[in-house]
Amino acid sequence: MNKAELIEAVQKTLGGETSKRAAGDAVEAVLTAIAKGVAKSGTVQLIGFGTFKVAKRAARTGRNPKTGESMKIKASKTVRFVPSSALKGSL
Repeated sequence: MNKAELIEAVQKTLGGETSKRAAGDAVEAVLTAIAKGVAKSGTVQLIGFGTFKVAKRAARTGRNPKTGESMKIKASKTVRFVPSSALKGSL
């Protein structure tokens, strides 16, 4: 499912009176709120769905696939998603 399909699903769920634009605005608002929440507190927990949290990647040595030369990869942060047991059970 891509973002356009998600917007259509939200529109159908909200009912016939909801426009595609309003559904798109709702989806965008949720995604923006999740991104801001993770950036601010490091964790966004949605009960029954899962948890988005910041994870740290340690510095490491990698290889350039083109030349085979070793290179250092800096430490970085990323976002991880851990699904809830309810979501796992529904699969």
